[in-house]
Amino acid sequence: MTQQPGTVHLVGAGPGAKELLTLRAAELLAECDVLVYDYLVNPEFRRLCKRECEMIDVGKAPGRHSVSQDEILEIISAKAKSGKQVVRLKGGDPFVFGRGGEEKETLVAQGIYVEIVPGITAALGCAAHNGIPLTHRDFSSSITFLTGHENPEKKEPGIDFKSFAKNGGTLCIYMGVGQAKRISKDLITGGLSAKTPVAIIRWGTLPYQQAWETTLEDLPSLVLQDDVKAPSLLLIGEAVSHMVSPVQSAKYRPLLGRRIVITRAREQSGRLREKLEVLGAEVLELPFICVEPDANPETLTEVFADIAIYDWIVFTSSNGVRQFFDYFFRGFEDLRCLGPMRIAAIGEATAAELHKLHLQVDILPEKALSESLAQAMMSKENLENLKILIITGSRNSPILGETLTLKGMAIVDELQVYRTDLSDPTDTWEGRTLKADGADAVLFTSSSTVESFSLHQEKLLSADFPSPHYFSIGPKTTKSLCSSGFTVAGEASEPSLDALVQKLLEKLS
Repeated sequence: MTQQPGTVHLVGAGPGAKELLTLRAAELLAECDVLVYDYLVNPEFRRLCKRECEMIDVGKAPGRHSVSQDEILEIISAKAKSGKQVVRLKGGDPFVFGRGGEEKETLVAQGIYVEIVPGITAALGCAAHNGIPLTHRDFSSSITFLTGHENPEKKEPGIDFKSFAKNGGTLCIYMGVGQAKRISKDLITGGLSAKTPVAIIRWGTLPYQQAWETTLEDLPSLVLQDDVKAPSLLLIGEAVSHMVSPVQSAKYRPLLGRRIVITRAREQSGRLREKLEVLGAEVLELPFICVEPDANPETLTEVFADIAIYDWIVFTSSNGVRQFFDYFFRGFEDLRCLGPMRIAAIGEATAAELHKLHLQVDILPEKALSESLAQAMMSKENLENLKILIITGSRNSPILGETLTLKGMAIVDELQVYRTDLSDPTDTWEGRTLKADGADAVLFTSSSTVESFSLHQEKLLSADFPSPHYFSIGPKTTKSLCSSGFTVAGEASEPSLDALVQKLLEKLS
């Protein structure tokens, strides 16, 4: 029987900010079997995909053409012909300087159905984010989209910038900083005033956006002086004089211009990333560990057969909550099958995962430590001969179980539901960015992330940049950093993400 081809969705990811992704794009990301994504796509969007989705990075960063356009089309075509639902996720809008037209034509010619999902193109998103009215009844009645980076196979430039000098309105030039000198010269020669306002916006709409205001005659010197790099957009016209940019205020963005590396597993890094981006940081996610479901089937069967006899169930991580209930609902249809047991959680993040299931937490210690949780449970009641089930991972400390057994005289069972493996994120866009551009700080939230980072540091850190500051979430992680030869710039006052970010602010802002 002939394999029916899947569908390819050419999807615009918008200018970068998470909240500017369309609802249709989010739906397709949640459903797709294969995600083929670009350099300019916000890494957060990958979180919307299901766990088993195959993710293929075909990003083309400046000076690094990792995958050719022909190779990209071969990948998309092959995946679709094998019956997969493929999302080709492109920065901005796929039909605005995104080569979406070429991809559509090639795929359709091969008999593959293609759906186009538009995105907010960079000019619209960046202008709105910076308060620039691209059109205005008093000074701009038209918008022109141009590109400063044409097909390199053309023998001569196809865009005559001089001809656009007298059009009026606002000129939006994509990928133009590399041609700043030519653009400035041609527009002035064509009749546009040398004093015409110009805005350069890099990484527009993102927390670490950079923005400059200048004039047409000063544009080339500013690009050289400030070493302005891609991805940057040029906005030229009287509209730029109305630019407002409160997001640039250091008062509200104390980490603006700082590059911070977070090392947690990708499934866990979302909350930390959000906290840093709100403060203006550029965040590189390098997950040096990965979390995978892992439970002994016989042990699971035994525990679930007697699940209702436990007096307490104790969760030591948010990963444990997710994986335990994934297994639980494969065997039970009703949450009430847990029985009348009480629930303890080691910290706020773990409790938050339980609250998603509308489960209340009976014990939450002041500090997210095994010792504190054990003490809180023993202080609440006499645990002697009570049955306690502790949900763990492969690298969990035995302290909690040992304390409840030896000091609390409880009957303790431990159920491992996941394992933590070391991973190598060096050959990713984020890893290459760290190597090429350096970072201000690296944040560690566990000893396992320290161990993995230590193994790969030579492939990630360049002697061309100062060593980043290393921050730890708590004493055990600090001990691991010191044992690995790293100097610790700061340790969180308590083992929480908020305290870790506060320590970072004290050092860097």
